[in-house]
Amino acid sequence: MRTPHVVVVMGVSGTGKTTIGPLLAARLGVPYAEGDDFHPQANIDKMTAGTPLDDADRWPWLDAIGAWAHERTGLGGVVSSSALKRSYRDRLRAAAPGVVFVHLTGDRELIEDRMTQRRGHFMPAALLDSQFATLQPLQADEAGVAVDVSGTPEEITARAVAALDTLDSPSPSAP
Repeated sequence: MRTPHVVVVMGVSGTGKTTIGPLLAARLGVPYAEGDDFHPQANIDKMTAGTPLDDADRWPWLDAIGAWAHERTGLGGVVSSSALKRSYRDRLRAAAPGVVFVHLTGDRELIEDRMTQRRGHFMPAALLDSQFATLQPLQADEAGVAVDVSGTPEEITARAVAALDTLDSPSPSAP
């Protein structure tokens, strides 16, 4: 029996982290934590005002997510976090070395449309360009998978589960 992963559902705002995260957690049978809940109020105020966060704003937030992920090591869990830069993911991995990333990706127009449709979220669509400018996609040496966000939440979640299963499959042995 494999040890459950701690999965970070990452991507720019509007990709569906808050929708897919709980669905993925349910499919994996592990708890879910909403990354936005780890933000201090000052970060929320800044984003609500349309000001992008800088690294100094993000470090305490990432440390709080990393602490949660560390506590779930060996137990499994799913947490959302934009984790846009490699350095942010490195910081999360430093706190919880076995963490795996599910990078939700998609067409900018689709993501912007979804952002403008949602209600009650502090992140305005006006900050989407800054998110894409900051984004550094997963690299080959990072444990994780990219999953396209077109389709229904259930379809996206199924693709994420299938992609995660490929990480657990043993590599075919060379002849």
